[in-house]
Amino acid sequence: MWVRSTMAYRVSFVMMTVGNFAATALDFVAIAFMFSHIDALGGFTLPEVAFLYGTTSTSFGLADLVLGNLDRVGRRVRDGTMDTLLTRPAPVLAQVAADQFALRRLGRVTQGGLLLGWSLSRLDVAWTPVTVLLVPVMLVSGAVIFGALFVAGAAFQFRAVDAAEVQNAFTYGGTTLLQYPPSVFARDLVRGVTFVVPLAFVNWLPALRVLGRDDPLGLPGWVDFASPLVALVCWVIAGLAWRVGLRGYRSTGS
Repeated sequence: MWVRSTMAYRVSFVMMTVGNFAATALDFVAIAFMFSHIDALGGFTLPEVAFLYGTTSTSFGLADLVLGNLDRVGRRVRDGTMDTLLTRPAPVLAQVAADQFALRRLGRVTQGGLLLGWSLSRLDVAWTPVTVLLVPVMLVSGAVIFGALFVAGAAFQFRAVDAAEVQNAFTYGGTTLLQYPPSVFARDLVRGVTFVVPLAFVNWLPALRVLGRDDPLGLPGWVDFASPLVALVCWVIAGLAWRVGLRGYRSTGS
């Protein structure tokens, strides 16, 4: 319904999509300006940073396209509209995700994909069947991990209804973090996004394998291939958290 509504005003849709594309592209423009004064950032060249940027932007864009509207859960709990979703013969999670579905978010996915393609054409990497396969696995696993964060954040909003910004700190904040090499951050922060909130599995760890870079934490080599397993665990945990949050929902009382 929302896609049909959007396509009814196609000029507006194109303008909004282009605007979304341009707004997200400005982040990389800032990085490119830095490289006009330096040759490397944390030991990474511009194509390598573009690879990190492209992978995380594409993964996050896919998750944001499908589940980005979950930050509205707190608002629905406050105004009582969550009650209407419970009366419909459809999963509540699917209804919240589909509510006001914004097809214009394809602009972020497109921008990330184009930049990823540019970086792949510029990287000096000895490609093997393993590293070639690792790139699409990284994108899909990263999208699932970000999706799990959206769901877990939405579940938290059943308890703390004004927690949308807490969710955004891990989703939008996480993708900004992963656009830069891990070598520019403190080791404690890298440990935190590896063992606490496993954002490093979105692109840092598999990307280090593709780029032939050393792991700053010195983890075993098999960890670079663990993104699908981590994504599955994150999704299971997020699903359980959603079920607990939804079952604990007691309406507005009005």
